[in-house]
Amino acid sequence: MQDIANTQAVIKTSLSGYELINTPMLNKGMAFTAHERDMFRLHGLLPPHVGTIDEQADRRLKILRAFSTDFERYAFLRDLQDTNETLFYHVLVHHLEELLPLVYTPTVGEGCQHFSEIWRKPRGLFLSYPNKQRIREILADPRFDRVRVIVVSDGERILGLGDQGAGGMGIPIGKLSLYTGCAGIHPELTLPILLDVGTNNRERLTNPLYIGWRHERIVGTEYDEFVEEFVSAVIERWPDVLLQWEDFAGSNASRLLQKYRGRLCTFNDDIQGTAAIAAGTLLAAINVTGIPLQEQRIAVLGAGSAGCGISSLLLRAMVDAGMSEEQASQAFFLVDRNGLLVEGMEGITSAQAPFVQSRDAIKGWDDDASSHIGLLEVMRHAKPTVLIGVSGQAGAFSEDVVRTMAQHVERPVIFPLSNPTSRSEATPQQLIEWTEGRALVGTGSPFAPVPWQGRSVHIDQTNNSYVFPGVGLGVLAVGAKRVTDTMFMAAAKAVAAMSPTVKDKTASLLPPVDQLREVSVAVAKAVAMQAQVDGVAGACDEAEVDRRIEAFVWEPKYLPYALAG
Repeated sequence: MQDIANTQAVIKTSLSGYELINTPMLNKGMAFTAHERDMFRLHGLLPPHVGTIDEQADRRLKILRAFSTDFERYAFLRDLQDTNETLFYHVLVHHLEELLPLVYTPTVGEGCQHFSEIWRKPRGLFLSYPNKQRIREILADPRFDRVRVIVVSDGERILGLGDQGAGGMGIPIGKLSLYTGCAGIHPELTLPILLDVGTNNRERLTNPLYIGWRHERIVGTEYDEFVEEFVSAVIERWPDVLLQWEDFAGSNASRLLQKYRGRLCTFNDDIQGTAAIAAGTLLAAINVTGIPLQEQRIAVLGAGSAGCGISSLLLRAMVDAGMSEEQASQAFFLVDRNGLLVEGMEGITSAQAPFVQSRDAIKGWDDDASSHIGLLEVMRHAKPTVLIGVSGQAGAFSEDVVRTMAQHVERPVIFPLSNPTSRSEATPQQLIEWTEGRALVGTGSPFAPVPWQGRSVHIDQTNNSYVFPGVGLGVLAVGAKRVTDTMFMAAAKAVAAMSPTVKDKTASLLPPVDQLREVSVAVAKAVAMQAQVDGVAGACDEAEVDRRIEAFVWEPKYLPYALAG
């Protein structure tokens, strides 16, 4: 794509004065040069000092760090993004480790809960059910002509916080901020969308400040018809768009992905992105534990879309490593609200079916074969080497569970992945203490290092931000028509290949967050090459893939302006 903004040497615009300053993607604040102030009638609207983007960044960071809460910092950054987009991304890119937890998890959860209170300026699109017949008209606005990536949510299952209605828009905004901050995809190519089909959250409905449609959630046929209207309009408007589903409830997440993945280029980050980062981190952990993938026994708490997605990708990795599908499926122990998934249980979904344990396999685990088999029983009898949590249940990895696991495994691999921090299945401090410092820990949200016997144990943030920005970059670079599961496997392996444990078994499992731009480029290349293998992208050699990726990576810096026309 030759017209993306990072290929421009000069930006031409016909806007001037207040209009120019109030356009977030064009505003440079006090960094407008004296010549630009003459040309665009900015004298008097700006203080006389002509500054630089670095000076502006220092000024914003000083204010940001003076706030007393992360939510205040989140709101400040959202305001900066809506005021001066280039400066926002300049600050984000150069301070990723500090700002990632503010722009996305865990703080974005609170941002969604209070989205109505802090909403100020339009960003993205709210497609509400009463406007079902206007979707095509709304999408037709010329300002969206260049859109290539959409992140959409219906706000029903925001992280582990549940239904946030229209406040769920914070998730698409945050995700797309990382597409730009971590992978360099130009902001003008991105569009956050919230499908406002109502909310069942009484607190939202009774809040006089709530900005969404005040109605209980539309379900069933009405819901499906609304989503179909949306998807059909998107395909008509942007035939080559990449659409990411985000934070849909489990009953809809897998179903919508399967329904539409053959019609457009689409994926669900909760299912596939979570699976890829979990797989990549486990592959990195194998460098430390020495237990090959074929010998791993994996317990997963939470058998919804995320848990099944993780298990499916890891099962495929085991098969690729030489196991039969039957052998691999027996290595998984998925525990849901009704206990371990066992044959004969009611309500087993198609996604869960490959991981159901036979009655013979659990014979002797409990005297009453019909009873609920909990996580502790799984630890005692299955003796898993890996424990993954995607349950949204704070404290679900109890001391008994973790200590029992640690009795049977020298280096237990434990990933409490639920977000935000308040929903984590256990804290890293607990996991390190209960395993006498032996656990390899990865968490969905950032945690501080844990002191243990005179040393500091780094806690890896096993977050989807290592994966989905690079997937998007790779898809766009080669114009992939579909997103395949093997592309996510390629992403997982690319992340694992960059693990510091490749060279040092005592190092962190994942590259540091401040290297996410390099990680995203590596993931993009792996995804782009795999897309060609899978036949969903045109052929091009490795050097051409590198060139295309580089052309898509936008650097947030000010360019000189000229008057259009």
